[in-house]
Amino acid sequence: MNIHRPRHRLPHTPTRDILGVPVVALSWNDALELLRGLVEEHRFTKLGFLNAHNANVACSDPAFARALDHFLVLPDGIGVDIAARILHGALFPDNLNGTDIVPALIASIARPITVALLGATRENAGGAAERLAELAPQHTYVVIHDGYFAKAQEPAILARLAAIRPDILLVAMGVPRQEFWIDTHLDPTYCTMPIAVGALLDFLSGSAPRAPLWMRRSRLEWVFRLWIEPGRLWRRYIVGNPLFLARVVAQKLTGNRRRPAAG
Repeated sequence: MNIHRPRHRLPHTPTRDILGVPVVALSWNDALELLRGLVEEHRFTKLGFLNAHNANVACSDPAFARALDHFLVLPDGIGVDIAARILHGALFPDNLNGTDIVPALIASIARPITVALLGATRENAGGAAERLAELAPQHTYVVIHDGYFAKAQEPAILARLAAIRPDILLVAMGVPRQEFWIDTHLDPTYCTMPIAVGALLDFLSGSAPRAPLWMRRSRLEWVFRLWIEPGRLWRRYIVGNPLFLARVVAQKLTGNRRRPAAG
């Protein structure tokens, strides 16, 4: 299955171009209001996030960049904030990272909805569902499948999604697999708002620790993650962060986006 969508646009939603990716520039409260409205109005919307790592992947993988065109993309982390300052002269109004805003979105919706979880390990997805049920008990939570499925299992997964048709679907398969999977498999038949959530289910389940609050407030959560998992993340941060900033400076100096904007 390969679902094609035009570049995602919503009326009256300001964005800032970061290496060719339009990233929503809204305050925390305005972003929550926008997302809550999309869910409550049943407007099919693919939701993703841009941080320095995702931006580097998009620069090196044109297919991933094209997939992001079909998402409403929120800013995640200090890297894109620095990029916004360099490129546009102002920081993003707020850091809308998925680890914080997705649980806040779910908790902010008063009427009962269905939230489905797809990805991570079965244990972590189940733990995440239990944690979300504590935060927002008004909703129903369904674990669809872990993230370790073969292509032959996809029809059954999609059939279950079509039968349940959750209002929100949390997809946790890592970048870029989760974005590709959402983009090529999902449409309004299966859910209202699929969200590429990365490690969110691991954080919610408690299997992956989050940085102390003071580090999060100081925008240093990436340092904590590097300290916890240096073998897996050193290339992403030690190599990737300077590469990202170099690409941002190049965009500033040349005035060019990473790729031509779609019409």
